[in-house]
Amino acid sequence: MVVKPLVELVGAGFAYEDGPEVLSGVSFGIPAGRSLALLGRNGGGKTTLLRLLSGGLRPGSGRLLLDGEPVRHDRKGLTRLRTSVQLVVQDPDDQLFAASVEQDVSFGPLNLGLPDGEVRERVDGALAALDITELRDRPTHLLSYGQRKRAAIAGAVAMRPRVLILDEPTAGLDPDGQERLLAALEGLRALGTTVVMSTHDVELAVRWADDAAVLGPDGLRVGPARELLADAELLAAARLRPAWAPAVAAFLRARGLLAADAPGPATPEALAAWVTAGT
Repeated sequence: MVVKPLVELVGAGFAYEDGPEVLSGVSFGIPAGRSLALLGRNGGGKTTLLRLLSGGLRPGSGRLLLDGEPVRHDRKGLTRLRTSVQLVVQDPDDQLFAASVEQDVSFGPLNLGLPDGEVRERVDGALAALDITELRDRPTHLLSYGQRKRAAIAGAVAMRPRVLILDEPTAGLDPDGQERLLAALEGLRALGTTVVMSTHDVELAVRWADDAAVLGPDGLRVGPARELLADAELLAAARLRPAWAPAVAAFLRARGLLAADAPGPATPEALAAWVTAGT
């Protein structure tokens, strides 16, 4: 069964003013219920692609669709889009602006004109989902970097989008901060939110995502994460380092130590179990 995308670019191209075309002829849809990692080299167009999907930029060519219907880039059309699709930028300081965490997270729902009771419910739910309830009265400028990241995401979650798009959400976080953020994202997925993130970390993408999209010099390739991110030539063209476990599996296949059609371990944990079992 073909799953209809929630939001989709069809034949989209974009160029910044007085610059070359960054993206050309991109067709890319995000289906419901999947987690997707977007990867590619620096300057390759990942952030531009995310901003096109979220309505922050308007395609120079092609179309943006929401539920199969063209998105109008006027106030009414963008409001409709942003109740379904929310983008969280890489630097939380570009997004946080209110005096306290609660005020910042409540800004979007208040802007929708929702009743006070519903605004409070949404704020409480978003703070709980990102595990920052105890920070609700904290001034945003007194948060740690990881806390600011989660506060920025909570502001998007309070809008109750169907698609949450995150630009490099783990960048700058220590390992504990990354794990806490990923745990929060898993909770959001369990509640039905479709999550898309851009990253340079192939290891993370293999472990976390159902699907992957790799933006390289020959365009955009999309497929199941563990299959697509085992393609060494594709990763090399996009200037990405291969994930460790799939690389080991490829090494073993090349030396006849693993059957060519065997799936092999896809994560470090699976590799450790595979070796321990003596497979």
